[in-house]
Amino acid sequence: MTKLTNACPLCHANDIAFYFEDKRRRYNQCNACSLVFVSSEFLPTLIVERAEYDLHENSDDDQGYRAFLQRALSPLIPLINPNDSALDFGCGPSPVLANMLKASGLSAVDTFDIFYNPDKRVFNKQYNIITCTEAIEHFHTPSREWNYFLSMLMPGGLLVIMTKRVIDKAAFARWHYKNDKTHVSFFSEATFRFLGERDGFTVEFPSNDVVLLKKL
Repeated sequence: MTKLTNACPLCHANDIAFYFEDKRRRYNQCNACSLVFVSSEFLPTLIVERAEYDLHENSDDDQGYRAFLQRALSPLIPLINPNDSALDFGCGPSPVLANMLKASGLSAVDTFDIFYNPDKRVFNKQYNIITCTEAIEHFHTPSREWNYFLSMLMPGGLLVIMTKRVIDKAAFARWHYKNDKTHVSFFSEATFRFLGERDGFTVEFPSNDVVLLKKL
């Protein structure tokens, strides 16, 4: 495979190779952490991103959306302590998961979203639980957000990430998930295991789109 010179946006390794190309974009893969990511020239602008997100109409009344989020919440429920603090990172325009966390017994739940709730005071706090559902695939520089998680999560804390995972090139070629122009970073089990080993997390995969990481 042809090696490229641009660094991985997650682990900053320079061992990058071409992965896939379609009519719209080119995708590279890091040979160190296995992240698949869109070449930088194809990244959407903030205006394009915001316009796409504004089309979403998720709300507390949407039972389908709540059932979707429940897949991320279910692994947490047996582990929740009522005194725990939680942050929903990338909450979107409506804090549905935050409300579900509160209904599960948590009283201290914060939210952050770069477009809809950009309250950077959360970066100066620490949490027992951080959730990030259907957001990490949108991050242009996921190393930045990952470092936020590292600094904001207490020892013994839980990080729950929901994102569909890369399996292999054949599946990627026919994968509808990559066709969303705001999806630019694609994680696999190998990527999460890399991060867990490097940064001191246990890693579990409760379902095919949820990963549960516990900070040691």
